[in-house]
Amino acid sequence: MKTRKELKEEYKQMKYKMGVFKIVNIKSNKIFVGSSQDLIAIWHAQKLQLDFGIHPNSDLQKEWKEFGPESFRYEIIEEIKQTEDKPVDYDKEIKALEEMILEELQPFGNAGYNKRIPH
Repeated sequence: MKTRKELKEEYKQMKYKMGVFKIVNIKSNKIFVGSSQDLIAIWHAQKLQLDFGIHPNSDLQKEWKEFGPESFRYEIIEEIKQTEDKPVDYDKEIKALEEMILEELQPFGNAGYNKRIPH
């Protein structure tokens, strides 16, 4: 049996899919773009918030309730590969990638659920 310390170290060494995702309303084609260091866990968290009616994006929440979960699809847009050779600020990398994808997809207004953030 592994010690608590060994388990902790093993957990720290685990690699997760990290990057940018979108939630697509397949009825209206509106999208919500987000990012995470764990693209699998974030979908479960997003769904849980939406199912309980506590998602921070009120427009997405409203349409989730209106159209139902079966009208939405989760997609990974782009992943960031983890490297072993040098330390990387993955939070910074993920946010930069998300900004590029937001700029490219423009999921604002009638096209999506994201809100423009003034710089």
